[in-house]
Amino acid sequence: MEADDLPRRARDLVAELARQDLDPLSVEELHARIAALEAEISRCRRKVESAVNHRASADALFRPG
Repeated sequence: MEADDLPRRARDLVAELARQDLDPLSVEELHARIAALEAEISRCRRKVESAVNHRASADALFRPG
C-alpha cells in the first residue's frame, strides 16, 4: 500500500498552519515562526532520507542474485 493510498488524517495541520492570520504577530514572532518551520523542514527531510535509504537497503537485501 502506497502512502498516497492511505486515508488523510482528520486534521490537516499544514493547512491549519497556512490559514493562521500572521497580522497579529510581531517581527520577532515571525522570525521565531520561520526558525521553527525551518527546523521542522529539516526534520522532515531527514525522515525522508532515512526512509529512502531504508527502502533501498531492503530492496538490495531481497533482490534476487
